[in-house]
Amino acid sequence: MSERVLIAGCGDLGQRVASRLLARGDEVYALRRHPSATDDPAVHWLYADLVDARSLRKLPVGITQLVYSPTPDARDEAAYRRIFIDGLRYLLEALDQHSLQRVLFVSSSAVYGEHGEAWVDEDTPPAPPGFNGNVLLEAEAWLSSQPIQSTVLRLAGLYGPGRTHVIDQLRAGTARVPRKVRHWANRIHVEDAAGAIVHLLGIDQPQSLYLGVDDTPMPLDVLYDDLAALIHAPAAAEGPSPAGVGSKRLSNARLRASGFRFQWPDSRAGYAEP
Repeated sequence: MSERVLIAGCGDLGQRVASRLLARGDEVYALRRHPSATDDPAVHWLYADLVDARSLRKLPVGITQLVYSPTPDARDEAAYRRIFIDGLRYLLEALDQHSLQRVLFVSSSAVYGEHGEAWVDEDTPPAPPGFNGNVLLEAEAWLSSQPIQSTVLRLAGLYGPGRTHVIDQLRAGTARVPRKVRHWANRIHVEDAAGAIVHLLGIDQPQSLYLGVDDTPMPLDVLYDDLAALIHAPAAAEGPSPAGVGSKRLSNARLRASGFRFQWPDSRAGYAEP
């Protein structure tokens, strides 16, 4: 039976999710603040502001599944709280509770801190090193307390078409990586992230938490050196570890055990795609 799915915060990742949902026969609604020339006409577009409860008063009835994947309009704690705490609450209050059956909340591996060489999975206690992880963890906890089935997908670093920050830095010679102390990097291709979201929406009895990361965490200098060789750029110079991230190796064992299969299990192959 097809679902009526609302994607709240439908940017690049959300539009990839929408395409997959349409392909499986679902009716897809997508909420964003402003129209875009790239809006898929097969999607029912809703133009509203998640942090303005009044703009959410006329949402369609009959939504059965919600994907919550917005992006804050600024990188500060107040903006994160507005979108992930207030916006989530406003939206759930505005939706038809009689039809809504499932919520998938797109979170981040930023909720984990420094774990060095250790593997991290869904049972590892979170220890956010920054405000973003703290706010996301608070939003996850609030959602889990609500009387509706919910699943959290904590995504690692997204890469893929249009996400060229690392490549641009390597080409410009401005990339820096720690080499004396290993810092583990974790990635997931944006198409695999979209696929994981749709996959989890289709599971009858999903678990409450999954890590969205590919098969191949690797030291950051190894990843950068391989990417530099790929684009014929000089190797990145020595530099500090990324601030507020923490070194860790994320495990995708639970996601794989659910039946999900990655198109790009190794980010180096994914980066090599045009």
